[in-house]
Parts: sequence; C-alpha cells; structure tokens
Amino acid sequence: MRGSLVIMMIRKDVDVLRLAGKKVISLVHHDFEDLELWYPILRLREEGAIVDLAGEEANVKYIGKYGVPAESDYAYGDIKAEEYDAILVPGGWAPDKIRRFPEVLSLVQQMDQAKKPIGQICHAGWVLASAKILQGKKVTSTPGIKDDMENAGAIWSDEPVVTDGHLISSRRPPDLPDYLREFIKVLE
Repeated sequence: MRGSLVIMMIRKDVDVLRLAGKKVISLVHHDFEDLELWYPILRLREEGAIVDLAGEEANVKYIGKYGVPAESDYAYGDIKAEEYDAILVPGGWAPDKIRRFPEVLSLVQQMDQAKKPIGQICHAGWVLASAKILQGKKVTSTPGIKDDMENAGAIWSDEPVVTDGHLISSRRPPDLPDYLREFIKVLE
C-alpha cells in the first residue's frame, strides 16, 4: 500500500503532455460555432499540441456566432499539409464559407491522403463533402446535414462521435468531450 501511494504522489507531480511536439491546424471563418472552435483548440493545447488557426487572410479577427473572436495566424493558402499532424474543422455557418476555397479543399485532400487525423463537428462535414473524401466513410454530423453527408457517399450515424480510421466526426457542442477524447487518442 505504501509503495502505491508513493507512485501516485510521483505521478501527480509529473505533468504528462500527451501531444507534445504535435502540430494541428484549425480552420476559421466568420460565424464559426464558438465552442466547436475554442474547446478543441484549448483542449489540444492543454495536452501540449501547437494549434494554429488559418483563415481566408492571416492576422484577421473572425467573429463566432455568439461573438467570441478568433484571430487567424495564417491564410489558407499559407498552410502546407506536410507541416501539420492533424486538421480541425469547426461547425457553425463557417464551413459553408470555408469550403469555397480551393486551397482548403486541397489541404483536406492532402491530409486525407496522408491519413492524418481530420476532425469535423456539426456542419463541418460540408467541407469534407466538398473535398470529396467521404465516399464509404462512417461519419456523424448535425442531423441537419445528414442528407448532404450521405449524398457525398458517407455512411451516416447519429452518435456523439464516430471514428473511421483517421476521420473523427461529431454532432454538436454537448458531444465535445467525447469528440476530443477520440481525436486525442487518434492523434497520439
């Protein structure tokens, strides 16, 4: 008993950063779902990951649906897939804007081809559908875009989180803890 107590005390003093050295890019545009952008970013940073934000332009403040700002570090065209270990696409109305940029679609396709983790939540599935990477993939999303996901060839399921290889998908803000636990596991 005494030995296990010492081990527990040692573990408590050691801060283990599960994602130290990992780099993640998160996409952003106006009208992102505030929690779906910020919760993953902060959670990954807690685990030691470097998380950058890319928007239509670098160093621009984008405003979320509920008024929370996020400033981009880079423009979409500045991002090179080989420099990142994973990509996150937040939900809200931003995905409908984000998917209109050919450089974003190319980035998502490159991440998919390299089998790097791709996280998408809520309406973010629109970006993956436009990148044409959903054929035969098991996913979830907000039920509002179920038809879009299935029309893109996905096998849709109404679950808090669905993982199909390197693709991690989730439905909405209440599912964020399940989504991030799974995303972190795949990224590790």
